[in-house]
Amino acid sequence: MKMRKKSELPSKTCLCCGLPFAWRKKWERDWDQVKYCSERCRRSAPKAQEATR
Repeated sequence: MKMRKKSELPSKTCLCCGLPFAWRKKWERDWDQVKYCSERCRRSAPKAQEATR
């Protein structure tokens, strides 16, 4: 597999903290469902947003 520069990877904005984050190999299979940049943001997200998953 060809290595890519971080700037070439897809990115999203975290729903909790609002910061941009880049694609990671561990999210390869479920990138469409990833909403938060970290476990900390996912845990601190309001439960109302979690219910819409």
